[in-house]
This record gives sequence, structure tokens and C-alpha cells, in this order.
Amino acid sequence: MTENETHDTQYEAKPGTLADQFLIAMPHLEDPWFNHTVTYLWRHDKEGALGIVINKPSSLRLADLLQELQIDAGDHRGDIAFHSQRVMSGGPVEKNKGFILHSSGPEWEYTLPITPRLSLTMSKDILADIAHGNGPERYLVALGCAGWEAGQLEREISENVWLTAPAIPELIFSSDHAGKAEAAASILGVSLSQLSSTAGHS
Repeated sequence: MTENETHDTQYEAKPGTLADQFLIAMPHLEDPWFNHTVTYLWRHDKEGALGIVINKPSSLRLADLLQELQIDAGDHRGDIAFHSQRVMSGGPVEKNKGFILHSSGPEWEYTLPITPRLSLTMSKDILADIAHGNGPERYLVALGCAGWEAGQLEREISENVWLTAPAIPELIFSSDHAGKAEAAASILGVSLSQLSSTAGHS
């Protein structure tokens, strides 16, 4: 990246915040939305935090979503692996709105650069490009997102509800959704199965 690009691009992930971090649910968290989840935080500031749950597949397949949006499958019409991809349940906020996390590169109508490696797009034109082989190299499609009011996430972390770990794009885009929580915890050198409700994390 050149010096000019550094100054021209405004990234959502600000230094000194929890943006571009994984939020890993502690084993004792029983909330039906967040039990055993990993959430990628794309925004965190004094007004609150926003993220997408990356390991909670919904019953909706990508092929179903494209059909609902009247987007032709294009180059992937006969691609079983493509059509069997599951759309993630991204969180309890705006559950009918699409959020696509993807590798950085081209931008669409509503794309937010999060880091030099990751972007978030919330316009359906990216889905048309994905269907026709012109989309980002890697992506995760979700409906809904997760949100916290000002100070709420910090309070929950202090109450031992969450672990935080540096985000790894390869884990975001992994198809092993069942293994993402343990894999995210392993970034910290810990095992969720060995943690108790009284285990602390700083």
C-alpha cells in the first residue's frame, strides 16, 4: 500500500478499539443467539459496537437467497458447492438485511473498508457479481448483525461473557463453522472446553 492510499482510505477499524477482533462466547453464555458463537466486530467506538456472527448457519442456502432476490445464478448455475453454501444468521439486529464480509478489492454501491484486508458490503449488487463470477475472492454472506449500545460490550467483557482475539480472515471464510469457536479461542492459546464460568481473561 502506498502512502497516498493510506491517507485516502478511511477504515472502519480504528486503532485502540475492538474493531477487527473476534468476540468469542464463553461456554456459560446461554443466550440463544450467541451461545457458542464467534462474532467478527467491524465497528467499535464510543457509541457502541457492531459485528456479524460468523459461525451460525441459517437454513437458507445462498441459492435460495439469490432466487428470492431474482438474481440469476450465472456462472454457478450447475455448481453444487456454490449453491449449498449456507447464509449465516449474523445477529438479531436487522435480521432481513444482508451483510457480506469479503476480502478487500473492488467496491460496490455500499462497501465499507474495514481493514486493508477486509471489507463489508451491504448492497445486493455484490451478490449479482458473486453469482456471475465477478465477486470478491472470499466472502461470507449473512442476514442480520449484532449490536451493542455505548459501554454495553465493555461491561459484558468485564463480566466474563466474552473472550476477544485478533481476527484472522482465513477463519472468517472457513467452511468449518462448527470448529470456528475453538479455532478462535486457540488464537489465545486456550480451549473453550476447558474454561469454566469463573475463568477470567484480560
